[in-house]
Amino acid sequence: MTPPSTQTIPAQSQAAALGRFSGWLIPLMLIAVWEVCGHFALLPRYLVAPSTIIRTMSGMMMDGDLLPHIKASLFRQSIGFACGALTGSLTGILAGAFGPVGRFYEPIVSMMYPVPKVALLPLIFVWFGLGDLSKIIVMTISIFFPTYLAAYHGAKSVRKIHIWTAQNAGASRARILFRVIAPSALPEIFNGLRIGLALSFVLMVTTELVVSKNGLGYIVGRAEENLRFDRMYVAIVMIGLIGLCADRTLLAIRKRLLIGHLLGKDSAHG
Repeated sequence: MTPPSTQTIPAQSQAAALGRFSGWLIPLMLIAVWEVCGHFALLPRYLVAPSTIIRTMSGMMMDGDLLPHIKASLFRQSIGFACGALTGSLTGILAGAFGPVGRFYEPIVSMMYPVPKVALLPLIFVWFGLGDLSKIIVMTISIFFPTYLAAYHGAKSVRKIHIWTAQNAGASRARILFRVIAPSALPEIFNGLRIGLALSFVLMVTTELVVSKNGLGYIVGRAEENLRFDRMYVAIVMIGLIGLCADRTLLAIRKRLLIGHLLGKDSAHG
């Protein structure tokens, strides 16, 4: 096979860069139109111009009014996501690897997964109070299910020949579980983690809207009540930016951990 020409590689990189930029083109155009309409007072009261949102955000940052709310929200979101993702992934791998565990959890998951976990908030508030613990528990329960299902199907999809090879080599059950099944299930696990990550931000805002004295969801609720739509959009923008950074970080970790898996997959198909 002849190596690619030196002119092909720059062309491919330019095309990739153009493709990445094109995804931002329409949102940037909409923001520009939004700003122009705001400049000419063509927007309704509840739709604040981007420049006004930026000024309000800058003022809240300078006054120290925004950072404590970000810290409070991130604390709840990160703890809830970590607990839900860890328990869901580990339980899913065990259920996919061992039939009795899977049969035990199957009716529980089938019954509880369709139930909106926010509906459990009144009970959880009665049991655990109105503080951070109740919000973290709601997030943990909600994130458990998508991560469990992803890990379960990932563990079930492991090729039997890999397990048989490890058994013939004398590997113990624990070694097969953590050295064969879990790594093979990682692509599916990360799909579940990405869903759970997005869900954690949704529940973070939802629980803070219901009962909270701080957090970005609290800002959204109080700003709407006081008709301070600029502050409401500041909180929404911050939620979006933090969510984007968290998602990109998760994808970077996924790429780093799965590079060997993807290389092996490519070589198998080559």
